[in-house]
Amino acid sequence: MTAPGVALVGGHGYATRHLEHLRGAERSGRARLLGVADPRPPEDDAGGVPWFDSLADLLDAGVEPDVVVISTPPHTHAPLALRAIAAGADVYVEKPPVASWAQYVELERAARDAGRVVQVGFQSLGSEALGIIEDALRAGEIGDVLAVGAVGTWSRTIGYYDRSPWAGRRVLDGVDVVDGVSTNPLAHAVVTALRLAGARRADDVLDVDADLYRAHAIDADDTSVVRVRTASGVAVTLGLTLCAQEQTAPVIRVRGTRGTIELSYTTDELTVDGVAGRRTLTAGRAHLLDDLLVHRATGADLLSPLADSGAFMRVLEAVRVADAPRQIPPEAVTWTGSGRDRRPVVHDVDAILARAVVAQATLAELGVPWARRRPALDVLDVGGVPVAELRDGADVAPILSPRPYLHPVSTLDGVVVTDHLPADHAWHLGAGLAIQDVGGTNLWGGRTFTAEDREYVWRADHGHVRLDRHARHGGVAEQSLTWCDPAGAALLTEHRRWEAAPSPDGWWLDLRTELRSATGSPVSLGGPGSNGRAGGGYGGFFWRIAPCTDVHVRTADADGEQAVHGTTSPWLAWTATFASGPATLVVVAAHDDDTDPWFVRSAGYPGVGLALAWDRRTTAPVDEPLRRRVRVLVADGVLDDDHVARLVADTLARDLAPAPLAARPA
Repeated sequence: MTAPGVALVGGHGYATRHLEHLRGAERSGRARLLGVADPRPPEDDAGGVPWFDSLADLLDAGVEPDVVVISTPPHTHAPLALRAIAAGADVYVEKPPVASWAQYVELERAARDAGRVVQVGFQSLGSEALGIIEDALRAGEIGDVLAVGAVGTWSRTIGYYDRSPWAGRRVLDGVDVVDGVSTNPLAHAVVTALRLAGARRADDVLDVDADLYRAHAIDADDTSVVRVRTASGVAVTLGLTLCAQEQTAPVIRVRGTRGTIELSYTTDELTVDGVAGRRTLTAGRAHLLDDLLVHRATGADLLSPLADSGAFMRVLEAVRVADAPRQIPPEAVTWTGSGRDRRPVVHDVDAILARAVVAQATLAELGVPWARRRPALDVLDVGGVPVAELRDGADVAPILSPRPYLHPVSTLDGVVVTDHLPADHAWHLGAGLAIQDVGGTNLWGGRTFTAEDREYVWRADHGHVRLDRHARHGGVAEQSLTWCDPAGAALLTEHRRWEAAPSPDGWWLDLRTELRSATGSPVSLGGPGSNGRAGGGYGGFFWRIAPCTDVHVRTADADGEQAVHGTTSPWLAWTATFASGPATLVVVAAHDDDTDPWFVRSAGYPGVGLALAWDRRTTAPVDEPLRRRVRVLVADGVLDDDHVARLVADTLARDLAPAPLAARPA
């Protein structure tokens, strides 16, 4: 049989790799190189290969290729591929296949009607690592897949964008280009992560959140988080930048209930860490042009057919129609190098993107200072000074047990004293209520500790707390909530009241809550402590404290994390140095039953709470509610122990009885 004739469109840049490969294929008899089309002349004599100014000129000259390889700027892919198909050729087109969803639909229809195939140059899809991973997933080596994430931290210079008029552009002369970090330089990370989540076709994607930013003086994005909700239920989160301090190999991580798989798609190195132990290997890779030639000869399935780019194209389209990328402010960027080698480095971008992927959150949702501002549900203020934002938690990932919470909470001088979605425990959400075992449903987030397993295990047991009603009465926020199981059935109803009030030392946050069973029977409340994990009695009121140093935590009777943890006392004080200065929190158990032990962490991470079920379960009744009241003094500076003792005594001397809440929303 005569080897298929191949024409190459594009003769410079990345196209030279195709030219070299085609020459090798010609020497081995697998293909015949018929010509190259590029308006710029070859850098040498082209080795005797005919050279044309355009694909049209090549075809008009009577060249009849069986395959056309397109390695040109993204905005030229669609018209060139359509012209090649019309000439009766199969197509190999570099990524991204086209620059809009409309072009994708047109190209797919044209190929189908003409009986031609289109192979897309997502080289990572030629890796044997994907088959190894899919076999491991089918075998249950890491249990059920919970999420797929990818972090790509690359670096690009001014010269990278100066090389061509289309580089870094969203639109050029009215034509879509969409040369963003997720759609071109790190597009392989996107398509590979989608593939490992089972998302190939367009219908495999339900929706896409594209949070786009730029440090370069370009139109497109160079630093972004893209979150994809797939039909399989597996979330895909991508944290990508071209503004890293150092360029590193992108890593895709598949998180399962019983382990993880990590893939570096640029090197085909993967690590499977699951029930059968840990194994690391390097996989082989097929060249996608060779794969197309094999398909023509044998009819074997393509490794990267156009239809399997449907999920990727849903992402590209979301990026294309998204708001223009937000400029990262100069104070968050350091420029290095000189001339065309000058490049921006976004401060801490590696850690920020890693945190976003773990939390399955956009940069706006994380509250990164230079990110877009997401409006809060409501804001508590003291004397006109905003001190706490109320969030409904609806955008929190399902495995983190979505629920309403406060964040950021700050002192009157603006020192932020809460954290949320931290990389170490992404399910820690500011200040609020969370319980790990509500009648068997995890409403804390993360892994679950059960009496049966005697260890933390990822389980499909995460519920959510639904905000049914929110109302403001002056400085008081009243909320009606429903605590739901994984299927959405009601477990508890809650009435919650937040109030901010001034104090000579700062301001008081007052939380009152009433929990009732919604099932018709009492609902058992527990957590790791009551399920057998000594010292792990968290659940109830919890405050994830912002990163801080010089921590001094104490009660009236004990000093230091180890001494305070698990004890009971009417109050606890936490003094530390935060990013914007020193501050003190004084937490007061302001209800008649002050026997809830303190849960304290300062060495591993900063957090404090009052445990509802320290070492034994408690119950949410049907009729008489389970009531709790907590007051927190948020003060600038350092308050000494004598001062704290006096203000707590004064507070407790007031009317703090947990009377039934009034002005309850209908």
